[in-house]
Amino acid sequence: MTDQSAVEPTRRRRWFGRGEDGELPLSERLSALRAAVEVADGRLELLAVGDARVLLGKAGARRAFGDGTVVALAGATGSGKSTLFNALSEAEVSSPGVTRPTTGVAHATVVGPDPQDDLLDWLQVPRRHRRPDAAPAGLVLLDLPDHDSIRVEHRLEVDRLVELVDVLIWVLDPEKYADAAVHDRYLRPLAGHAGSLLVVLNQADRLTPEALAACRADLRRLLDAEGLAAAPLLTVSARTGAGLPELRDRLAGTVAHRRAADERLTADIRRVGGALLAHTAEADPPAGRSGSRGGAIDETTVADALAGAAGVPTVVQAVERSARRAGTATTGWPPVRWLRRARPDPLEAVHLASHQSGRTSLPPATERTVAALDLAVRDARDTVADGLPTVWRDELRRASMTATVGLADRLDRAVGEAVRDGGDDPAAPAAWQRAVGAVQWVLLVVALAGTLWLLGLMVLGWLQLDDIVPLPRVAGLPLPTLLLAGGLLAGLLLAAVCRPLVARTARRRAARVQQRLTSAVAAVAVAEIGAPLAAVRADHDRFRAAAQRAAR
Repeated sequence: MTDQSAVEPTRRRRWFGRGEDGELPLSERLSALRAAVEVADGRLELLAVGDARVLLGKAGARRAFGDGTVVALAGATGSGKSTLFNALSEAEVSSPGVTRPTTGVAHATVVGPDPQDDLLDWLQVPRRHRRPDAAPAGLVLLDLPDHDSIRVEHRLEVDRLVELVDVLIWVLDPEKYADAAVHDRYLRPLAGHAGSLLVVLNQADRLTPEALAACRADLRRLLDAEGLAAAPLLTVSARTGAGLPELRDRLAGTVAHRRAADERLTADIRRVGGALLAHTAEADPPAGRSGSRGGAIDETTVADALAGAAGVPTVVQAVERSARRAGTATTGWPPVRWLRRARPDPLEAVHLASHQSGRTSLPPATERTVAALDLAVRDARDTVADGLPTVWRDELRRASMTATVGLADRLDRAVGEAVRDGGDDPAAPAAWQRAVGAVQWVLLVVALAGTLWLLGLMVLGWLQLDDIVPLPRVAGLPLPTLLLAGGLLAGLLLAAVCRPLVARTARRRAARVQQRLTSAVAAVAVAEIGAPLAAVRADHDRFRAAAQRAAR
């Protein structure tokens, strides 16, 4: 052979070497791929996830069946594949002939004392030839059916074994070396497996040296264009034996290195990891306030929308009216307090009084507040989804839809707890109001004393005994009259003075309750909307990190 030794350094590198220093071990790649599958399970309907599951199963089985090196010869009808297989096996194991298709099922030649029965059972290769005393020990050489066979089951068998073997030797012939069927269906998809692929141009004896050189150069150009620049290319003749020593040497080196299976699995994991990585964001944006990746969620907008849907403004108004009602009744003129207390308590009307429990009776959210909530949730979802591909946007949409199920009940419970269990009863009178109330009772007693005194004087006057009891006067006015008038006027004046103070106290009470409600609704917004969205984004980040680690 002319120029097989004069190849570029990249093409002469070891077939299945450990690779660059610091390369990730296979076990860690498998762990990363498994982590990505665990994140994707039940949520991402991706073909690549199914491929990853199949690959994990394959890796577990392949690593359990010893350290034999499975090398498969694949090729088209008439490429001389079976003849080459017999030459490498040094026996007539596979029968070449003119009748097509020649090879219907895979044949195996097992070299070395280990029969590799478990491995071949897993590969489902029934026909086996053993060479226990030959070298290199540990080689399991397969002759696959023709990939272009007219029998569908033959093509399916090729597809199955191509995915399972450790090393693939693709045998081409000078007539059909550029066949699109083999390049498009098999060689181009193996671009990431150049280290576990060897291309053999067979039947070199049929060409003149000039024609062989031109054919080899054209095939090399095709392989380079398909991403297989690192795949070695040998020219051999199975009939004359030309080029077979170098092919045997390469096989011996591959078996001796005992890393072909791991290298093939590594290439497969890189391919599948890259496919998974294609369904992630191109880069990790900075974390938002919610802790999620993507843009920062405007939690205030979401909380405001939830507050509107939960009826927080209605509750705040009810608290203010209830506090004003209670304060006015406490500081008002005692004889007319029953008029105030006869009116229904606004908090009791919505089932939020301190002695009540269970659900509130707030009116349902209006269409406007529901629309505002939907818009806020959608904006939050779109913010978290910044840069994500469709499959993860769909997952965020499902998470947001799930989060809004039962949201009304959670908001109602949060509102009830914030009002009833806030540490104080919004309708309970303040200390100063109770003090004013006590003063009002004193003034009432004074007015009643003056009234009774005057009634007594009227009775004495009717009995013409009014001269018997002296009538005290103050500044010329009878003391009973002063007590009655003073008590009434002072009580009414005190009630009038306290009215604006009661209103201010009620507003303060309402403001404190509004703060508690805002905090409670914000907690619901974070727990029920922000957290699920952030969890999806965090899962995406874990998925992406695992896929990156598998594909590196």
